[in-house]
Amino acid sequence: MTTAVNQAMVEKYKGNFLKEVTDNVEEGNWVKMCMQCGVCSGSCPLGPHWDHPPQELFMMIRANKREEVLSSTSMWMCTSCYNCVARCPRGLPITHIMHGLAHYGKRMGMKPKNQPTEKFGQMFWDNLIKKGRVNELKLGLGLYFKDGFAEGVKVSMGKQKLGMNMMKAKRMSPMEILGGHGVSDLSGFHAMLKKAEELEAARVGANTDAK
Repeated sequence: MTTAVNQAMVEKYKGNFLKEVTDNVEEGNWVKMCMQCGVCSGSCPLGPHWDHPPQELFMMIRANKREEVLSSTSMWMCTSCYNCVARCPRGLPITHIMHGLAHYGKRMGMKPKNQPTEKFGQMFWDNLIKKGRVNELKLGLGLYFKDGFAEGVKVSMGKQKLGMNMMKAKRMSPMEILGGHGVSDLSGFHAMLKKAEELEAARVGANTDAK
């Protein structure tokens, strides 16, 4: 299904990746406003580790480098610190665009393999939707043991002090392993998520089928 949707998008936009981003990526219409000053890259604490900094990604979008952009690890490096947004002279919502590109690349089946931030994002989401609130103990344990039992024990032992401090600050309780707290209207919360999924599916379908 993902491959079919991806191919449909390739056919629909035929060499106009900027239009594809504008139509399908959150805040994608702002990409064309980038003046390539590089302030975003200089403001990013992870800037040196990006394959392509934001302004370079925006230029690649304009140059129709679709596969290179959507399969890049760059968007997945964004930690939502908002330094780039605060300092952009044109006020571009760069953080939102980065997350939007990552989400769109995943939807098109082009996300990079073994991307740790994508794994964390999925674990966080799966944790959140169960009760409407994040169970920090289960999320932490899931992260510690994601690479196997032995590695999990090693990481857990190294994080003892952090865990104790979280418990003292009442940010984590051993009782959370039994389920933890949830929102008061869980059925309403799940209904809201279902409606959001339906609206997103309808929007994607409209963009895919539109001539």
